[in-house]
Amino acid sequence: AGYVFTAPLIFGFLFFLLVPMIISMYYSFCDYNILSPAKFSGLANYKKMITDDTFWLSLKVTFYFAFVSVPLKLIFALFVAMLLLKNSKLSGFYRAAYYLPSVIGGSVADGVINRLLQAVGIPCEKSWLGDTKTAIWVLIFLVVWQFGSSMLIFLSALKQIPASLYEAADIDGAGKTDRFFRITLPLLTPNIFFNLVMQLINGFLAFSQCYIITQGKPMNSTLLYTVYMYQQSFEYYNTGYGAALAWVMLIIIGTMTAVLFATKKFWVYEGGF
Repeated sequence: AGYVFTAPLIFGFLFFLLVPMIISMYYSFCDYNILSPAKFSGLANYKKMITDDTFWLSLKVTFYFAFVSVPLKLIFALFVAMLLLKNSKLSGFYRAAYYLPSVIGGSVADGVINRLLQAVGIPCEKSWLGDTKTAIWVLIFLVVWQFGSSMLIFLSALKQIPASLYEAADIDGAGKTDRFFRITLPLLTPNIFFNLVMQLINGFLAFSQCYIITQGKPMNSTLLYTVYMYQQSFEYYNTGYGAALAWVMLIIIGTMTAVLFATKKFWVYEGGF
């Protein structure tokens, strides 16, 4: 019975994940354009990356996007989780704000930013997506706004911290800042680590924000790695090169994840309550 119920997952993993990965690895060593049979070319695709300026640019943009958006998202998620932990007049507002990203699309990003600035008394009609210096920040802010999953994990963890710890801190005369940095934050480090790993992976694999809103424009200043990989594979028909790009990204993500796990023992508290 167990094999019967797990069969859909097993077959799905084999035929929609494992097999395509093996095929893409083979294509990464081939000159392949979808329209004609693949021709083995050895390391030609990987050597091409060394002299491909757009490859290095997309890599730089992706690292910048991930390393800026992920910390901001986690900080914002924790901030909102702490607000939602208490029943206040603003709880309903923050619950509603959680769903706003699904209501307001990226196509109106310029208008939303300009309206927000005007609401605080700053007149602005700037085309944020048309400026090479600000376009990437529009994508970053749109991603940071999608903090829901991390916020729920933080909120669940905050509810599990024993109130007795805070009561003991109050008796010792600890202020709110001391309680946060000496009790709340250390006990949240396992959840911070989990969110950091998952969101960093998502950051490197971000695609839809760039492809739908900017497609890498202006002047490739928002060209994320996955979009460049998609363009090479399905728009320029350099599918073999696109497969090689995919495997390089897999190596990068694996390396970054390994580094995080290697440093885990230095800052993640796992002693329990």
